[in-house]
Amino acid sequence: MKHVILAVGLALAATTATAGENGMIQKDSALGVTETVDAMVSAMEEAGITIFARVDHGAGAQSIGEDVGEMQLLVFGNPKVGTPAIKDDPVAGLYLPLKVLVYTDGMGATKIVYEEPAAMLGKLGGVSDDAAYLNVMAGALQRFTDGASQ
Repeated sequence: MKHVILAVGLALAATTATAGENGMIQKDSALGVTETVDAMVSAMEEAGITIFARVDHGAGAQSIGEDVGEMQLLVFGNPKVGTPAIKDDPVAGLYLPLKVLVYTDGMGATKIVYEEPAAMLGKLGGVSDDAAYLNVMAGALQRFTDGASQ
């Protein structure tokens, strides 16, 4: 637990967030890729969020002699939040569970990227712009990525 508190505390040192026109949110993390993802996983597990997968794209690339730098994809969610979206439009199942990508950019900085739920699911015909679960998803993404990036 001390390591998690220390990791999150170190991550609080610096953060910036930008939202692109494509609905992507990007933040800087003061920690490395593994430490950033570890901090998110710990906070999510404490909050009762299910971690479905942790994909190490960097290791995958290395396994074929390629290098994409450090890069991990975290796949997580809560069926109580995601199921209503899927009930509204079954195609939402292509976008859920939620995902966050953490990687090292060409300058060595750790970046956190995710797609805004309203942008991601809003393109589906059955998901209303004012669906309550969109705010819940957005809040969770912001809270968990802020906690690992600041």
